[in-house]
Amino acid sequence: MFQIDRFGRQPIYEQLIEQVEQLVASGALRPGDQLPSVRALSQTLSANPNTLQKAYAELERRGVTASVPGSGRFISADAPRLVTAGMQVILEEITALSAKLRLSRVPRDRAVQAVDAAYEPGGDAANPASPPCEENASETRTQETPPANADAPKPQA
Repeated sequence: MFQIDRFGRQPIYEQLIEQVEQLVASGALRPGDQLPSVRALSQTLSANPNTLQKAYAELERRGVTASVPGSGRFISADAPRLVTAGMQVILEEITALSAKLRLSRVPRDRAVQAVDAAYEPGGDAANPASPPCEENASETRTQETPPANADAPKPQA
């Protein structure tokens, strides 16, 4: 159900939170569905139980899950609405990023291509596999950039 990337930049607890929210958004997890216990998930993922507990506590704080003492953790009735509201925030961020790309003269089709790549199976929005845009790449190649320490005095030998 869950997969973690131990070598990625994103902390494990954030990966777990994101995956639960994505599963709720996709309908794979529905209100009333039970999540694995911290102990069981810790064994499955070979992850520290405290890390997983931190993720579960944050999901509960956000209202996505609810714990029932003695029974476990369940997806809350409000989870789909809350996750959808979170997706709206992400769409607003995409709009703001798109405006920055436009101001940076990144062609519209390049931005759309990056979004399309993320929608492909196995797509990685953080690392779209497309070459740099040609008009900006040519500008970059022609610019001379002095070394970072160009003005620094040279050490005496």
